[in-house]
Amino acid sequence: MGELESIRVFLAVAAQQSFAGAARQLGLTPASVTRTIAALEDNLGVQLLVRTTRKVSLTSAGAVYAARVAPLAEGLAQASEATSEAHGLTAGRIRISAPVSLGLEVLPTVLTQFATLHPQTHVAVSLSDSFVDIVEDDYDLAIRISGPPSDKSTIWRKIMPVPRVLVASAAYLTAKGAPRSPDDLSGYTCLSYGADAREEVWELSRGASRRSHKARGTFSVNNGDLLARLVLNDEGIALLPRFIVARELQAGRLAQVLPEWSTPDVWLTLYYPPYDQLPLRVATFSDFFETHVKETCPL
Repeated sequence: MGELESIRVFLAVAAQQSFAGAARQLGLTPASVTRTIAALEDNLGVQLLVRTTRKVSLTSAGAVYAARVAPLAEGLAQASEATSEAHGLTAGRIRISAPVSLGLEVLPTVLTQFATLHPQTHVAVSLSDSFVDIVEDDYDLAIRISGPPSDKSTIWRKIMPVPRVLVASAAYLTAKGAPRSPDDLSGYTCLSYGADAREEVWELSRGASRRSHKARGTFSVNNGDLLARLVLNDEGIALLPRFIVARELQAGRLAQVLPEWSTPDVWLTLYYPPYDQLPLRVATFSDFFETHVKETCPL
């Protein structure tokens, strides 16, 4: 392994405070990471890391070395990336945050096809239904289903609207009867989408008519797939993106509630840090993702 790669491994171990963690991050085996660090220490003639049963720490010499080489490694990585981009090549690493349901439904095909076309780009995906601070958490891109961002410094790109529907299980509606208007919903168990105990407010409209309903139910959860399963278990009514429940609606296991009433649009949206200009790898992935969802899996 060359000196630059050895430095990269050393910095990963220092950041992760773990040989195993660095190996997972870099796609190497723990044994190869251990050999690389040992060879680097032999070459420098100093001990860089202290290994304990709980973690790996920098020695004083290791801290000095890390402070000196980290800017060099970062500068070389940026230079390589800039050179590739100047020739229209996508390379490097993209860190992406995406919601769980959308990630499981859409991203496997996107990632496989993107990797075939751009093998030099490494895509690291973190699935979470919580909003992330893409600057603080060092993400290049966040995929979200939401309204406009509250953070005005964030760059955002609307891809397409995501229809939502009120749904309940066929058995639940058979037992209780279907509500005829939003005013009837107070007599039903309505499940909230959210991570805390606050009640979700459903804003419903039909022509000029407007109604609001607080979803006071037994459960509130922050994942659409779990909420859909609770509905399938006859626990009540929920407001969900149609793509999550499309198969169950088609199969007749779920039924749409108040189909003549609609809810405000939410959008499939891409969020970026406040770049002066999108890096080529991020712009390329964004365009590829948008084309895929619009042409092959409309939500």
